Amino acid sequence: MDRSAQGSPPVSDRVWTPPNVLSMLRLVVVPVFLWLVLSHHDSWAVVVLTLSGVSDYFDGKIARKYNLVTRVGQLLDPLADRLYILSTLFGLAWRDIIPWWLVAVLVSREVFGTALLLVVRHYGYRALPVHFIGKAATFDLLYAFPLILLGQGDSMFAAAALPIGWAFVWWGTALYWVAGVMYAVQTRDVVRAAKAAGQ
Repeated sequence: MDRSAQGSPPVSDRVWTPPNVLSMLRLVVVPVFLWLVLSHHDSWAVVVLTLSGVSDYFDGKIARKYNLVTRVGQLLDPLADRLYILSTLFGLAWRDIIPWWLVAVLVSREVFGTALLLVVRHYGYRALPVHFIGKAATFDLLYAFPLILLGQGDSMFAAAALPIGWAFVWWGTALYWVAGVMYAVQTRDVVRAAKAAGQ
């Protein structure tokens, strides 16, 4: 049985849709982005990350407006988000811009979320419905790291960007784990419902 947890919209099996192509392009550019970060091409890295954020917004908007939500898109879109976040984390930690313990905190949240996903899939669900807290956490983290990159210079703009970037990091990290707890509660409810139904 393949079904969504409550509240999920119907999806199709189409692959080559405009939103999916945007998500694929975002994935293809991830190695380029990581190379730019590690090579200290911070301005270009920020441009790539910003364009990724813009395309992320538009592929979701297009998919919902024109009924182009697909199974492939549900996989590719969050995968691209996570890869950009992880690439930024490892790149900035490698350059000693952020501490490695922050990487561990965020990566452990990813592992936790993946474990929950495996549980709900065991009971026949594709995924848990994404809620506002999770979206807000991803938004904060996707916009935190470009600001931290921009804050590595000596200009007045860099001096202003750095504390704002760190504020987004702390807020996003907190929301990320709050969302994780909420997903854990949803997972518990899914398991209870499935067991009550004799699944």
